[in-house]
Amino acid sequence: MTDLKFFQNKNVLITGHTGFKGTWLARILLNAGANVTGYALEPPTSPSLFGLMHLDQEMHSVIGDIRDLSHLKQVFEEVQPEIVLHLAAQPIVRDSYKDPVYTYETNVMGTVNICECVRLNPCVKSFLNVTTDKVYHNREWEWGYRETDPLDGYDPYSNSKSCSELVTHSYIHSFFDEMEVAVSTARAGNVIGGGDFANDRIVPDCIRAAAKKEPIIVRNPHSTRPYQHVLEPLAAYLMIAQKQYEDPKYAGFYNVGPDDCDCVTTGELVDLFCNAWGEGQTWENKFVGGPHEANFLKLDCSKLKTVFGWSPVWHVDTAIEKTVEWAKVFVNEGNVTECVDRQIREFFGGAYADSNK
Repeated sequence: MTDLKFFQNKNVLITGHTGFKGTWLARILLNAGANVTGYALEPPTSPSLFGLMHLDQEMHSVIGDIRDLSHLKQVFEEVQPEIVLHLAAQPIVRDSYKDPVYTYETNVMGTVNICECVRLNPCVKSFLNVTTDKVYHNREWEWGYRETDPLDGYDPYSNSKSCSELVTHSYIHSFFDEMEVAVSTARAGNVIGGGDFANDRIVPDCIRAAAKKEPIIVRNPHSTRPYQHVLEPLAAYLMIAQKQYEDPKYAGFYNVGPDDCDCVTTGELVDLFCNAWGEGQTWENKFVGGPHEANFLKLDCSKLKTVFGWSPVWHVDTAIEKTVEWAKVFVNEGNVTECVDRQIREFFGGAYADSNK
């Protein structure tokens, strides 16, 4: 479904390339032979996957703030990207309560700035804004949200990403419809995978505890989320970017999430992790309160499946196994880049091999 050979020699700009998802995405594109430029702040964690893989030595990495319009304009003018993938964001719900102003500045005005640069640079033929499943007005119901459901995120992070969607919609109607650029947004669920060192995320917390041979502390084991391996949404982003580049009729708004069977509670996810890790790993239920977070959330991905014939590759149990595989390489000071490349090859299969011919 994702033709990686398409990206060979294409000029691709990724915002947020030093983050967890951005690093995986940059590596896929580098391996596919794309000319990759990244624009982001310094890696948000220490250690970071970006640093461990030394990607700054393999791509054009620009350290900059998405809120800095003049700098972003300069990079666009220099690079002349054909494809823009916007991942830069303040992505943590609980952090958005601590610093809502920064969250809105980054997630809303950052989107305004990237849209403005796309508007000013006709070299861009395909633009994808990556948002989140949390953009929807969450009614805590049991069925998945569709792209036509109302956007009204609750907390500052979720709400700012709803606003990011609306900014994109406005630019489409006001400017992009009159230009030769195809624009989409992708609303992805919770991602897991090797190299996520963020605070306040369940799988990184599991890995940190397991590495110390301590029980995992779970603050809300009953919340249901659409978990997927990081390669799942990245493959979908690249598919959308490619297809709309080739034919603008594919531009639109897409949910990117796992099948219903992979929407599991946090407790079930941690059980999978403990089984995959082995070594008698355990967890403890310790609800500590805190700001509001959704208890039940999943996506209806029928549109993505119908339009593109898309389907997930790895179920949640495999996603956990691959995450644990990477984590054990890291803990044992092995070659994490080699592990990332191997998992990319396994995930993309023939599409990956074809891109390297």
